[in-house]
Amino acid sequence: MNHARLSHVHMYVGDACQAAYYYRTAFGFRPVAESNPARQPCSVLLAQGRIRLLLTSATDAADPVARYVAAHGDGVADIAIEVPDVEQAYRTAVANGADPVTAPSTHTGPAGTVVNATVRGFGDVVHTFVEAGAVLPHPGLVPVEGASPAPRDGELLSDIDHFAVCVPVGELDKTVSRYQQTFGFEEIFSEFIEVGRQAMSSKVVRDPASGITLTVLEPDATHDPGQIDTFLRSHGGAGVQHVAFGTADIREAVRRLGDRGVEFLRTPDAYYDLVEGRVGELGAELDDLRARNILADIDEWGLLLQIFTRSPYTRRTLFLELVERRGARTFGSGNIKGLYEAVEREQSRAGSADAG
Repeated sequence: MNHARLSHVHMYVGDACQAAYYYRTAFGFRPVAESNPARQPCSVLLAQGRIRLLLTSATDAADPVARYVAAHGDGVADIAIEVPDVEQAYRTAVANGADPVTAPSTHTGPAGTVVNATVRGFGDVVHTFVEAGAVLPHPGLVPVEGASPAPRDGELLSDIDHFAVCVPVGELDKTVSRYQQTFGFEEIFSEFIEVGRQAMSSKVVRDPASGITLTVLEPDATHDPGQIDTFLRSHGGAGVQHVAFGTADIREAVRRLGDRGVEFLRTPDAYYDLVEGRVGELGAELDDLRARNILADIDEWGLLLQIFTRSPYTRRTLFLELVERRGARTFGSGNIKGLYEAVEREQSRAGSADAG
């Protein structure tokens, strides 16, 4: 997919207006377009940095949007890709094994012409090819007066760093192979993560043209069930577990988003007693990371700072991540073990106190 890039992330939700209000007030997204009130389903397009989120809800229970939400809850339904030629991208993907969903079609509306086509990705998540040059990426959208999807100075979130995808046991290698053969993605990282009695396998694939990155996670059936199993059960199969937003200043982002009501996961204090043993000297920054519950990891290229939100959804499936990269190219797997060790240390301290 030469000259491709991420177009937008399409989320199917129970109430698009309510979801848009949350992303606007809590995360600072700006509305740039919405569907005509006379049309169903209802959609709102939000922007921040190079991120575009399209939120859609339906009032008709027979609508595919409603069926998706009933099966999986609110979540990512479409990772859309902007390409120079939709017909060619679609034809190539299908020839390479992609399951077609909708053939290339042209739509003309208030904002001009949109050409798109859709193929299946993983689970019930699809990929829509959107032809470059469209003012808005989805049919039926009407621009919000005076709004622009272009990045603005001072925005906290810059881009989508990666998508974390959970797949059932036995699907990891098949999923990775499919993305390599069908879409031309490259496998850039793999590892087996074991913490206590739980374990998972992970492989990361990236499209070298667009930079779209999927971290694909599979539970290990020989170990106790863990968070991946919980997601697959609550979500009803494979899907996007979290979306990671890139930021140039994670400490400022956490402070400001926290003031707006975003709930971040808390980190055991013992984690920060151990973190410099993994990543090296952090100096005065350590106290700031501790105060804001920000995690730190390191690889051969540099430092990674990250934090996860609590899921705002009823099923506790989809959540969000903030990532600041200082050269690091990996995805913070050291923090999984670091958090486990911290919990063990906290429990040991509690046990010692009880014994005393």
